Amino acid sequence: MQDRVIGIDAGGTMTKAALFDLSGRELACARRKNVMAFPMPGWTERDADAMWAAAAGAVREVLEISGTGPGRIAAVSVAGYGSGLYLLGGEGQVVRPGIVSTDSRAAGIVAEWTASGLGQLVEPLIQQRLWPGQSLVLLAWLQRHEPQSMARTHRISFCKDFLRTRLCGDMSTDPTDAGIAGLIDVTTGRYARDAFRLLGLEGWLEKLPEIGPPDEVVGHVSDEAAALTGLLAGTPVVRGAVDVTAAAMASGVMREDQMSVVAGTFSINSTLRASPRQSISPFLQSAYPLGGYLATEGAATSASNLEWLVKTMLGHGGALPGDLAGGLYDVVNDAVLRRRGQPRDALFFPFLFGGPDGAPAGLLGMTADYSFDDIMLAVFEGIVFAHKVDIDRLLSGNDAARPAVIRLAGGASRSAIWSEMFADILDLPVEVPEGSELGALGVAICAAAAVGAHGSLNEAVSAMARTSRRHEVERHRGAAHRAKYPRYRAMTEAMAQAWRSPSRMSETCHA
Repeated sequence: MQDRVIGIDAGGTMTKAALFDLSGRELACARRKNVMAFPMPGWTERDADAMWAAAAGAVREVLEISGTGPGRIAAVSVAGYGSGLYLLGGEGQVVRPGIVSTDSRAAGIVAEWTASGLGQLVEPLIQQRLWPGQSLVLLAWLQRHEPQSMARTHRISFCKDFLRTRLCGDMSTDPTDAGIAGLIDVTTGRYARDAFRLLGLEGWLEKLPEIGPPDEVVGHVSDEAAALTGLLAGTPVVRGAVDVTAAAMASGVMREDQMSVVAGTFSINSTLRASPRQSISPFLQSAYPLGGYLATEGAATSASNLEWLVKTMLGHGGALPGDLAGGLYDVVNDAVLRRRGQPRDALFFPFLFGGPDGAPAGLLGMTADYSFDDIMLAVFEGIVFAHKVDIDRLLSGNDAARPAVIRLAGGASRSAIWSEMFADILDLPVEVPEGSELGALGVAICAAAAVGAHGSLNEAVSAMARTSRRHEVERHRGAAHRAKYPRYRAMTEAMAQAWRSPSRMSETCHA
């Protein structure tokens, strides 16, 4: 009896595998740390085959801890972070280390295209903005600085697609990954060849992957992959979707009045639309597998900043308040709970992976009487403020969506107190989907639909995506936080301007 599906999700910090039944109930989950490499200032890279080994080990673990025989797995599918880049040779071998979407080596190229006017010509062709970690921009950097890597490349790949290549050999992609990569005309779903020609990147066109729907069986687990994962050789492999889209589907986003917010490595804030957003070019835009389009604003300014703070600063020596037996994150949540609704003047700027216009990360405005609780509240608050910056842009313009509720996923959603802060500061009710790994659930939904366990992808979402809790807005509790937001915006702009010295601008251009 094949009554279970597996979703794999390779994110910014972890690669996860999760096992689900056909109703969407999560039966087991395993996680492996992704090791980030920083070979040069501003570069963020990943050993692709180490990520595959992590994914394979996680799949084997979920089978073992759940006691699931591999014959029960109806299909497996994969999600992963969007943009960045993986380059593969003709036999699927890795040409160079994978580039993660937090990479900023190509910032100078974006600045160059903006100054020359090329950016203004290209953005309408891909229906989104240009940014340093975007695949299209990285192709330009590689062509300029690593022509040998370009020459050795047979196929361009993205995070999830690389893992699927290792599972079954398929090298295609889907419209969600190709869209977020900045490589296609989102409206037509075809590669934006005019953009490639304008940028002088025609040499990459023959290396682009074929595009197909995320809920399609594209191959079967190979003998080699079966030996590593514990899956049966011949198990169907489904194409899958980028993590932004997978999380939205797992959150049950099916209507235009629902906003998808993911608080993870990136602040990801998306609205569903009948047609692509045009009044303001969004950060990301792609077709939505359930129909319509997702317009997204975001930046690397979300919950991963807390993770860095906890692991790097709080986890190294010194006494911390409270009983640490439950872990550092429990201590942080308890600290915020004691102070919620009572913020002091300090502001946290969650820009450890890059801030707006180069604004630096930091905690500003403390005095000697600040407690641990005060600081942790400021950290939670600052990350919600960073989402609000993105959401304010997303909801501006004459074609903006008008959401009535937020579906919140990512690390922040696991904290009830943080979820409440999102509702209070953003002034919209927050609903938290059921399950710990929504990217994995989203592609497990694709897998179930692809093998006919549900009549369609829409029916699979309706059957497998559920809400676990809802947080209403308490405006009185959020008033003190919202009153600080204008200062947060003003200080972000002031710090960006002060930080933009000639020497730093030179460093950015060389990165």
